[in-house]
Amino acid sequence: MKKIIYSLMFFFLMININAQQTPAAKQSNPISIEGATAHLGNGQVIENSLIMFSDGKITFVGSAMMRIARIGTVINAKGKHIYPGLIATNASLGLAEIDAVKATRDFDEVGTMNPHIRSLIAYNAESKVVESMRPNGVLMAQITPRGGLISGTSSIVQLDAWNWEDASIKTDDAIHMNWPGSFTSGRWWLGEDPALKADPNYGKNIDEIKQYFLNAKNYLASNSDTKHIPYESTKGLFDGSTKLFIHASGAKEITDAITICKELGINNLALVHGEGADSVADLLVKNNVGVVLDRPHRNPNSEDDAYDYTYTIAKTLVDKGVLVCLGMEGQMERMNTRNLPFYAGTFAAHGLDKEVALQLLTSNSAKILGIDDKVGTLEVGKDATLFISDGDALDMRGNVLSKAFIQGRDISLETHQTKLWKRYSNKYRSK
Repeated sequence: MKKIIYSLMFFFLMININAQQTPAAKQSNPISIEGATAHLGNGQVIENSLIMFSDGKITFVGSAMMRIARIGTVINAKGKHIYPGLIATNASLGLAEIDAVKATRDFDEVGTMNPHIRSLIAYNAESKVVESMRPNGVLMAQITPRGGLISGTSSIVQLDAWNWEDASIKTDDAIHMNWPGSFTSGRWWLGEDPALKADPNYGKNIDEIKQYFLNAKNYLASNSDTKHIPYESTKGLFDGSTKLFIHASGAKEITDAITICKELGINNLALVHGEGADSVADLLVKNNVGVVLDRPHRNPNSEDDAYDYTYTIAKTLVDKGVLVCLGMEGQMERMNTRNLPFYAGTFAAHGLDKEVALQLLTSNSAKILGIDDKVGTLEVGKDATLFISDGDALDMRGNVLSKAFIQGRDISLETHQTKLWKRYSNKYRSK
């Protein structure tokens, strides 16, 4: 019996040992990176750059030709490229591990109105999916819940941590709401007409949302002794400290959502998905509403859209003055988040300037998420969250990382996948 117990203890110990890499230690020595082409994340590029950081913060950004003393460990990155850490917006990393195993999925909650649900406390810092982001330069993410009309609250994390407390960069940054569509289609599997038609319940669905927020607003103004936790959690929406991310597509839906939220006194807004946002770009600019676009590798939603609509929408919105970043919601979203830089590369291949495409993952994301004072660009005083790539980070042929740092910590680029790659590369190399 003792042998069985010891065997079980050893088995579970090995699972725990293999579950998570040890997060990198806090930066103890200054680091200077010289010679690389620095892409600052704000559209600017410095050839033959010098980047220095200490205690987790960037202390110098400039030309390596300047006569300035290098500090600490000097990394020669001549011929390589340096970028700010990429930010995955509207992602559900760490909230599910294996889509086919229900017990590992924790991204939505029972009920339709859940503004009080906090995705952060369900975030699994030990996820093997999360660790696979880092070798492609994805070092931060907005962890976002799904489901219902009001899904809950997202938080922003860095992707090398012991637990969710260590991971958090900004806690409870936004509440996410799924705006109803004005069209519906029949359930073909029940013999109903599958063609799109106006949804007769659209007005009723909108009234339900309006009434909920009005009730919350009245509750907050009443100073009631009875605590209503969901209503309590909406307080930031009305005082502007919490952003409302509206998941909506279609010109009518987007217009209705912004107009009604403004009427309710909810002014700090962002739009997610945004199919059709190009037709209401003036409304978005006027109300300072940033757009979190879906990844471009998909079919257009409407048969009236151009065949390359999903590839060119980023440039269209940028040219119209809309602040745009890139989100990850969709099929296989957690696993596909590692491809974030290559989705931006697709936008660049279809008319968007390469450095502007990079901004969709760096400075623009940071601005929309409200963390641009900490990350998003290579600037003095910001977190030293950055990486060195052998080539163009937006091209899978060039995105080969040699070093990555989160808040100055020299993180591991080894993952379960890279170990398997090396293992089987050796197998076939030996033949």
